[in-house]
Amino acid sequence: MMISTKGRYALRVMTTLAKNNEDRPIPLKDIAGDQGISLKYLESIMSILVKNGLVEGASGKGGGYRLKRDPVEYSLGEILRITEGSLDPVACPAIEGEYCEMNERCPTFPVWKELSDLINGFLDSKTLEDLTV
Repeated sequence: MMISTKGRYALRVMTTLAKNNEDRPIPLKDIAGDQGISLKYLESIMSILVKNGLVEGASGKGGGYRLKRDPVEYSLGEILRITEGSLDPVACPAIEGEYCEMNERCPTFPVWKELSDLINGFLDSKTLEDLTV
């Protein structure tokens, strides 16, 4: 599993919003400048975050983006799964809870399952607030 720039940038953007968690939205150009992310790429990331209910956007003068919840209510795992998809280290149907004819006799399944649980557990135990300290 490798986290792409989309996932890494989403965490950075969400951290910026968490650090400035006020009533006023932060303009996209300010976030882009603060994080050194191109405006066009940032727009695509924000679209995903808005669509999935993590942030809300306001258009027009004084518009921008802000978090919909308190920073402590966002796990890093939630943000990364929204931007990256599965965080599992291998593509294994059994890890995803689906039927796999090899599951009963697959010698590597326990290792991949344990690693998946560790990765997901770790990222789910960390919150956006942890990144603002």
